[in-house]
Amino acid sequence: AWRVLESGGSELDAVERGCGQCEIDQCDGSVGYGGSPDESGETTLDAMIMDGNTMEVGAVADLRRVKNAIGVARKVIEYTKHTLLVGESASLFAVKMGFPYEDLTTQKSLSLYSEWLNQSCQPNYWKNVVPDSSKSCGPYKRREEATYKEEQTSSQRSVHNHDTIGMVVIGVSGTVASGTSTNGAIHKLPGRVGDSPIAGAGSYADSTAGGAAATGDGDIMMRFLPSYQAVEYMRMGTDPTVACQKVISRIQKYAPKFFGAVICANTTGSYGAACNKIPGFTQFHFMVSSPLLSRPTEQVVDCI
Repeated sequence: AWRVLESGGSELDAVERGCGQCEIDQCDGSVGYGGSPDESGETTLDAMIMDGNTMEVGAVADLRRVKNAIGVARKVIEYTKHTLLVGESASLFAVKMGFPYEDLTTQKSLSLYSEWLNQSCQPNYWKNVVPDSSKSCGPYKRREEATYKEEQTSSQRSVHNHDTIGMVVIGVSGTVASGTSTNGAIHKLPGRVGDSPIAGAGSYADSTAGGAAATGDGDIMMRFLPSYQAVEYMRMGTDPTVACQKVISRIQKYAPKFFGAVICANTTGSYGAACNKIPGFTQFHFMVSSPLLSRPTEQVVDCI
């Protein structure tokens, strides 16, 4: 992304290339093809890209058989008046835009899937069903009785099995763009869409204030629009680090054990991040490139 900016590319170009490289590299196994198979063993992709000048968003969710999700999201901005395309129809759109159909399954994703089946489909995302989803693979049916167990707010996800590439780019003139790409939560129900492709949840960009991006338990985090909220805090003059911390603190009140982190950058180039402290996740690492740094540099924050 930084090389694209240095060579004169736009902020959107930088976001697309940076997130796209992670899709090729299968970053952390949680971005791009061959990772996080769903309940049926298929890998599907979610991505979004946002232009902080025009406030246009392009996004795809539950994208099947197309590897370059962030590239397809960019085409949604460029060639449609829509914001979000999903599922098989998003894949058909991608083919019209020149993207090839490719198998997103790999030996790695097949082995993850078979191991999960062998462990009685644990963990999974069902609740209030019969047979007991904590012991069985189903097929499930809803319970007949009207009383339901309270939803557990602790995350099944952890830093080891779910993450997202989230990126905020500030151009030389202060123009902001942002984007995300992910293959979602491992063993999700087919059709599940998390926070990553949702504007204001997965990321948000506004060239009058700044940008933010989120990673972690999207099912919980998307309910709070953390990226939008962080940008609004920065608009009011809040320091990026404090803006991120305030967003995390807000989610903590309802889901104290959630896995998640947010990165924030304002139009002056200040940046920060925050994360929720849970066992096994006490620090958050993120990368920064800027004219003040001789090379891309890893930053670390302690979770709160």
